[in-house]
Amino acid sequence: MSEIGQSIESAVATVQSGGLLVYPTEGVFGLGCDYRNQSAVLKVLQLKQRSVNQGLVLIASHIEHILPLIKPADQSHLARALKTWPGHTTWVFPQSDLTPRWITGSFNSVAVRVSKHPSVKQLCDQLGHALVSTSANLSGQPPLSSCQDLSNTWGKQVEYYLDLPLGGLNQPSTLKVAATGQQLR
Repeated sequence: MSEIGQSIESAVATVQSGGLLVYPTEGVFGLGCDYRNQSAVLKVLQLKQRSVNQGLVLIASHIEHILPLIKPADQSHLARALKTWPGHTTWVFPQSDLTPRWITGSFNSVAVRVSKHPSVKQLCDQLGHALVSTSANLSGQPPLSSCQDLSNTWGKQVEYYLDLPLGGLNQPSTLKVAATGQQLR
């Protein structure tokens, strides 16, 4: 079953049951699932027509959701990220042994972000962990700007469309390398 709604509880239940979720972030709608569920992650990649080798971003409400998944080479690298969190900057860190290969792809790193978007915070707080966060679009295409457009595109392949407001920005998060501060996008 697929539904468009405004219930954080329904969105949480979708993720907990292994389903796919469209949800608002600061700039675009995200397509996500439980990062620990390989089957759900592979469904996200299939839906986006994206290779598992490219890796995926994880979004969280607290640094505690991120710390077990990263292995900063130096504490100054983590400090660099903390200056921008919560916020609209994604940082690439070396992965820890707890980060699944279906998240990192062909890299030995993981892209992570602590969000300040109220819907993301509520989702991750209730789940108690990070979510996959990739823009809700086909790979290489611009993100769609409404849950109705996304539902028209993906239909029942996504179990729940959380139709709450975006955060007012008009683009995906900035992506930077934690070790150097280099901006990748």
